[in-house]
Amino acid sequence: MKSLVLLSLLALLTLGLCRRAADGSASTKDSPSSEAFVSRRASAELVQRQKRSYGYGSASGAPRDPLEAKREVCELNPDCDELADQIGLQEAYRRYYGLV
Repeated sequence: MKSLVLLSLLALLTLGLCRRAADGSASTKDSPSSEAFVSRRASAELVQRQKRSYGYGSASGAPRDPLEAKREVCELNPDCDELADQIGLQEAYRRYYGLV
């Protein structure tokens, strides 16, 4: 069993060395190490694209939830929070805090 594992590892090592020797004859531009690096401009464009796609803050342009402030107020009052689970947030807020 050990000899089979050793033989397969040696075969993989030989295959890897043969491929490296064949790739050495190709130009350096096609080497895998040159593919690992990206220009500064390309990386900056990628980062800017990712920042724009997150959707937090006012820069994203997404409208905020108009009931968020009422939800936070109602969650602090356990009775209002429980009633909101039963009849809905807007009606529970209206019953506890009036038409504000």
